[in-house]
Amino acid sequence: MSTTPRILAFAGSTRRDSNNKKLARAAAHAAVAAHASVRWIDLRDYALPLFDADIEAQGLPPAMLRLRALFAQHDALIVASPEYNGFFPPVLKNALDWLSRPALGQDRHAVFNERPVLLLSAVGGRSGGTAGLEQLRKQFLHLKARPFAQQFVLPLAAGAFDEHGRLVDPARSAELADTVASFALSLHALAPA
Repeated sequence: MSTTPRILAFAGSTRRDSNNKKLARAAAHAAVAAHASVRWIDLRDYALPLFDADIEAQGLPPAMLRLRALFAQHDALIVASPEYNGFFPPVLKNALDWLSRPALGQDRHAVFNERPVLLLSAVGGRSGGTAGLEQLRKQFLHLKARPFAQQFVLPLAAGAFDEHGRLVDPARSAELADTVASFALSLHALAPA
């Protein structure tokens, strides 16, 4: 890991006006304030077919190779995920399935192995997305990543952001900043002296 942690931030949603995209961006800004280098990406720009071993046998999708290269260039992940029926969404599962495949001479799970991950969720309901994040945490553990102990959930997310993508509630904004700062501090601790 470099002395300045490099974080890749994204949402598990392709919806244009997704609250989780706003949350991932807000977390990215908080990580920069905590002295990390952050790149925010939109999964919409990496359109992947549904995972299918027959497609894989014909050659890996170019979008998957581009996404895999981005993962490999970063030390950690910030992932903001919606919750659908108590689970994280199919678009995120599909991306993780593709990224977990062996490629370019690497073993399965190579882009996830020991990679720290901060989990966030913004949902319209009162749960805040905790059930979906529980499932996502299990998924990342299975992929050999290291989900951070703290997470951030934003219930009743409709109207939670202003026109600039900032959290309207100062207390929730401070909570997000504190969570992200704790994550960034843990990454700084892993960096070589």
